[in-house]
Amino acid sequence: MSFWGRLFGSAEATKEAVGAVRDGLDALWYTKEEKAADQAAEVTEARRVLLEWVKNSQGQNLARRVLAFAIAAAWLSFKFVGVCLSVVALWLDRVDAEKLREAADLVGEFSGDMTPAVMLILGFYFAGPHMGRIAEAALVRFGDRNSKTTKPPEGGNG
Repeated sequence: MSFWGRLFGSAEATKEAVGAVRDGLDALWYTKEEKAADQAAEVTEARRVLLEWVKNSQGQNLARRVLAFAIAAAWLSFKFVGVCLSVVALWLDRVDAEKLREAADLVGEFSGDMTPAVMLILGFYFAGPHMGRIAEAALVRFGDRNSKTTKPPEGGNG
């Protein structure tokens, strides 16, 4: 009977049409309150996922810590050795100093290759809520490092 009511313009059909227009217009505007509610729901969901992941990966804590310590220790040792070589080079004759500076540059390259990994580790342990941005930055750095080390072949069709 709804079809016949709409066809002849009954009060119920008019009320239904007005309600449909109102709901359609309301859907066109995304209010600040709706945005805030949606954002809060997203943050809550992200926190829930992070907590669930931490709960499910409890057994891997020791392995993660060992890997994090090993990578950070290697990175710090490269930095320390590079600084030591550079400082010692200041007091040597020119030939030996050049060799030490070259060695310091080489060690600096190794530490630079590891910097994005260390950045991820530090971000994981100390900036959990911001991991998305840290991971993006680290991946960009990994990509930049790889593109610098990949050189086109020289001399044409060899």
